[in-house]
Amino acid sequence: MDEASLRADMIEGLEHQIGEPLGASVLTALKRVPRDAFVDDAPYATGASSEADARALAPAIVVRLLTALAADEGDEVLVVGAGVGYSVAMLAEIAGARHVHAVDIDREAVSTARSNLSAAGYDAVLVDRRDGANGLPEYAPYDRILLEAAVVEPPRALREQLADGGRIVYPRGTTTQTIAAIESDTVESPATGVDSPPDEAPPGFVTVETAGPVGLRPMLVDGEQAGVERNRTRREDAERAEQGHFAKHGWEQEWIDWDDRL
Repeated sequence: MDEASLRADMIEGLEHQIGEPLGASVLTALKRVPRDAFVDDAPYATGASSEADARALAPAIVVRLLTALAADEGDEVLVVGAGVGYSVAMLAEIAGARHVHAVDIDREAVSTARSNLSAAGYDAVLVDRRDGANGLPEYAPYDRILLEAAVVEPPRALREQLADGGRIVYPRGTTTQTIAAIESDTVESPATGVDSPPDEAPPGFVTVETAGPVGLRPMLVDGEQAGVERNRTRREDAERAEQGHFAKHGWEQEWIDWDDRL
């Protein structure tokens, strides 16, 4: 079966899986973005990726995230967690490649996403190695911010980098997660009924949409990314051994000319 047929079958399966027609912009992106440039193992299967690193989100999760994000052409978009770059490419089709920025704390993920995006024709997307909790302030504000990592609430820096009228979408929770879309609460929220659960949005925001459940990896902090030794003693010993004679020990001083001091 050729690629076009496989992609058509994937889209049909997604509509059945989600239980509703796909939005026009997401549907167009699904038709245009070659998923096989990002996923080697069964790229058009609708289930979760079986790749060892599990960075490729299942198409249904990507669709739910992007549907909740509701990005439009020309929107400035920040993606926290570049992964393999597939959802980033989808957003490039929706908003325009030069309007999409992605960050990841893992250098290997950044390299993979850049390579995949380039191979698929999305070189104009900016992918940078950053701690996602700090966002990308150089290009702020953003109309849309997407987190592809689970958090209880989006970090403050990301909330501060959101444009007026903007939207943040993220998997909310720890072991049990729900896709949540939040916007700035510009009007006084209505009183919550006795049987209504409290809004879990951070202060100053209101939840405008939820979907799920999902199960994404939690947001990493510096030192937790792949290839980094988390045991501080072993990590510092290895760094000192690599530096050898020139390793700093904490007590070094610049040469002091005592004749000038006396």
